[in-house]
Amino acid sequence: MKRWISFPKIEGVSSRQAHTDLPEGTYERELGRDGFYGPVTHMYHRHPPTGWSGWEGPLRPRAFDLRKITARTPCPWDAQLLLHNAHLRYRIWRTSGRMQTLARNADGDELIFVHEGAGDFYCDFGRLAICEGDYVMVPRGTMWRTEFAGPATCLLIEATNEGYGLPDKGMLGQQAIFDPAVLDTPKIDEQFAAQQTDHPWSVRIKRHNRVSTVTYPYNPLDAVGWHGNLAVVRLNVRDIRPVMSHRYHLPPSVHTTFVADRFVVCSFCPRPLESDPGALKVPFFHNNDDFDEVIFYHKGDFFSRDNIAPGMLTFHPSGFPHGPHPKALEGALKPGRTATDEYAVMVDARDGLEVAPLPAGVEDPSYVDSWKASR
Repeated sequence: MKRWISFPKIEGVSSRQAHTDLPEGTYERELGRDGFYGPVTHMYHRHPPTGWSGWEGPLRPRAFDLRKITARTPCPWDAQLLLHNAHLRYRIWRTSGRMQTLARNADGDELIFVHEGAGDFYCDFGRLAICEGDYVMVPRGTMWRTEFAGPATCLLIEATNEGYGLPDKGMLGQQAIFDPAVLDTPKIDEQFAAQQTDHPWSVRIKRHNRVSTVTYPYNPLDAVGWHGNLAVVRLNVRDIRPVMSHRYHLPPSVHTTFVADRFVVCSFCPRPLESDPGALKVPFFHNNDDFDEVIFYHKGDFFSRDNIAPGMLTFHPSGFPHGPHPKALEGALKPGRTATDEYAVMVDARDGLEVAPLPAGVEDPSYVDSWKASR
């Protein structure tokens, strides 16, 4: 279906092209609906939209140092819950070595992101070698376990009562961002066959966030073959080839990696910065008023944020503008680098997220003040 030509209203002093050639002395703010896909207006302000001097009330930008959650557990269902709503459960799982039971999620698809660690992933479909930077998408109802070589840290992102798919890449073509051919599936190999013993195994099944245990007198991961188009798949962030434009700073939605019904998962990977002299080189200030934004910082130097390290997480609920920190804003048009050096996982959730009770010291209460220098 064609998109008919429309002519947006322009009032006062404005740029002719969003995110480019801003009027002298102004700061751009994007007000958008439907997560960068719906109607949008770009406003030009005399002051940074994040230049607040005080903040009261429960709504605020929040930051969490997940490195302070140190407890390790062999079972993913005991992992620390961070954020949740009716469609999404977002957890951090620290573990080590070999799981002693199998896991099965009857509540929804599970997306595992390996932040630290390497080892093997065993499931109904066979065995996968996994390492840091891997996404492992586990279909609902799959039995699985991990066997890490040492300590490991993973994000667990559950699509509650839903499944994961790939984004529609439109006119970019299906091979853009990553070719589906790079998605790996488990193999029924010698290592998988070797673990098919007659020793008893238990399966811990999560349904309605309650766990039941089923015991077998043998290892139920005993498949000898399969065929079909439903399986566990693996994608490493190093196989992602970001879309970019040298003349225009693209919205985060172009980095969408997995899609569920009520949220998306995006991957920020190293890319060249925009080279056009008038183009913004940092994320633009924006009100994403239909989505809550969560970013987990995996690796590298996070150029739009100050005092953020790998293993930390920021949460920007909808309802207020957010954007680059003051130091990054100084390089909005003339950065001191030619490319980004960061890996991060972003979740944009269509429904408001609740913060789970967390151990003392994990949240940084001063994060709301980290933009004040922009005044």
